[in-house]
Amino acid sequence: MHSFLGFLRKTSFMKPFQSRIAAVCTVAAAFFGLSAVGLVAQPASNATPIQIVADLTEAGRKLYHAEIDLPVKAGPLTLITPQWIPGNHRPTGPVSDITGVVFTANGQTLEWRRDDVNLYEFHLTVPKGVTSVHAHLDCIVTARATTKLAVLEWEKLLLYPAGVPVKEIAVQPSVTVPAGWGIGTALTPVATGLAPAPVTGVDESGHAPAAGSTTTKYAATTVEQLQDSPVIAGQYFHEFALAPEVTPKHYLDVVADEERDSELRPEFLAEVANLVRETGAMYASRHYNVYHFLLTLSDVAGGEGLEHGQSSNNGADENQFRDAQHQLGEADLLAHEFTHSWNGKYRRPGRLYQPDFETPEQGDLLWVYEGMTQYLGNVLAARSGLKSPEQYRDLLAISAANLDNKPGREWRSTEDSAISSSILRTNGMAWSNWRRGQDYYQEGELLWLDADTLIRKLTNDQKSLNDFEHIFLGKGGNTGPLIVPYELPEIVADLNQVVAYDWAKFIHDRVAGINARADLAGIVQGGYKLTYADKPSRGETTLGASGSRRGSGTDVWYSIGIRVGADGTISDVLWDGPADKAKLAPGQKIFAVNGVVFSGDGLRTAIREAKGKPEPIHLIVQTNSFVSLIDLDYHDGEKYPVLVRVDGTPDYLDEITKPLTVAPQGANAPASK
Repeated sequence: MHSFLGFLRKTSFMKPFQSRIAAVCTVAAAFFGLSAVGLVAQPASNATPIQIVADLTEAGRKLYHAEIDLPVKAGPLTLITPQWIPGNHRPTGPVSDITGVVFTANGQTLEWRRDDVNLYEFHLTVPKGVTSVHAHLDCIVTARATTKLAVLEWEKLLLYPAGVPVKEIAVQPSVTVPAGWGIGTALTPVATGLAPAPVTGVDESGHAPAAGSTTTKYAATTVEQLQDSPVIAGQYFHEFALAPEVTPKHYLDVVADEERDSELRPEFLAEVANLVRETGAMYASRHYNVYHFLLTLSDVAGGEGLEHGQSSNNGADENQFRDAQHQLGEADLLAHEFTHSWNGKYRRPGRLYQPDFETPEQGDLLWVYEGMTQYLGNVLAARSGLKSPEQYRDLLAISAANLDNKPGREWRSTEDSAISSSILRTNGMAWSNWRRGQDYYQEGELLWLDADTLIRKLTNDQKSLNDFEHIFLGKGGNTGPLIVPYELPEIVADLNQVVAYDWAKFIHDRVAGINARADLAGIVQGGYKLTYADKPSRGETTLGASGSRRGSGTDVWYSIGIRVGADGTISDVLWDGPADKAKLAPGQKIFAVNGVVFSGDGLRTAIREAKGKPEPIHLIVQTNSFVSLIDLDYHDGEKYPVLVRVDGTPDYLDEITKPLTVAPQGANAPASK
């Protein structure tokens, strides 16, 4: 331990962390013995839990309701609702949508006042002799709810005492749904088919559960774990058991707006079962008692990917997994969010993890939390069959080229994109290549590919990043849902345990430094090089044909330097690229190209025809209410990113995507129950 601390003090990159060494040592003590004292508390056996009933029966009307009974003592009471939501990396608590708040005790309404500074807090005074306060609240739900399904992240309805670590607050949840709906969640049911809870507080008789609605009660847990345990429910609900030979048990729960969309392809189910097997080989541990992939397939309520310890909240378009072509756009969705159960939930950056949902999270290590997950999720998707090795390479080329052609890297480091996560997540596309966004995802992917191939190179292919994952993510072996924080020194130490190298400098140069070009070393060490062809790869073509959000619009970024939609609207202009030099701007709309009404095919044709010729591309462009003529001086033809194999070099990139497991003989696609 002393020599390890000496290394930290002598390493310049570690100087910003020296003030945290005491905390690191405290955590380290837990690592090597993994004594779970205080890591994540379960509700005390003698604690009276908060009772909360979530009513989802008005999902189709964009309303959820909650009835909450809180054990209290007489005197001043401050209750709070979540602000900083784990996994969102920013203060997205829906306090502005929480309405109809009424507190009662012994049949009497209690006055309350919102805090003047922390608007998530409610102050009230509990009368003498009162031991329980009832709270009623509603939440306006503008997304992920339809007449056929509902998705609940518990921060929409949670209310609990302020100033107490959320892992120490006991709570017992119940969920009410319309008649005939199924429920998917990692929570443990203890009673089903119950009558809905009586509505108290404000008169909402017009919003009470309809006849036939049923309530399911779940085992007591903590506020921390309840927030980490989302619920999906729907009329068209199916649950599929996955990889039955693996313990703990895994399930894929799906809801959809139409019955046919919830009937998943056997091939897709087999691939998700393979994913379960592959994670066991890659991470050598499991940190949950049960795992539920929660999947919402809806053109209205899809579009989500949020990690949780014992489940993941996934949403996609209704056709997303109907066939292999549509699947490619979200092929890594389940693998990415599943990986977060290890990297992000079990192992979490020490200052990103806070004792409550009020303290701001610090995101400087998101290149590990999200970046390593981005790498591992894509690798797992290929190993499991959710995408092919060729598709993996094609999409990696797209990601790497995007980063390598992002001028904002000339001033903003990867680390700063992580630190600034909470202010970068909601910005639009305009000049986003100069501002940069959540680049710690893809930058982290390239960094960890670099580390993986470097380990293979240094050890003559005897070790890989898998060995690091066994150490870093597998500490403590199999556990229940715990949270074990870490800081950067542990990552460096664990990498050195795999193979001795100056990993502190390796990380510093790539994360904290300003790098004008992307880290392509992992691709090169993997036996490939990034180049540009005059035709898109098969993977990019498939993305475009599938209608995926990742393949939408016309791809002319690497040629004339704009992102343009199907209607000709420019969303972004490459800083210092040909379109920038021609003074094109985000928000402008291209009406015509070379005298012909705009179309994506027409624009690409004009780019091809201008190759090697002196004549510029002539555009008619609308800016607000004005129209202008713009000549675009570009003559190098179409450019699309591809990876090309370099003969005579180790093919580590192909090796990385090979499965580590084999499905048991006779394993069939999971059956629905």
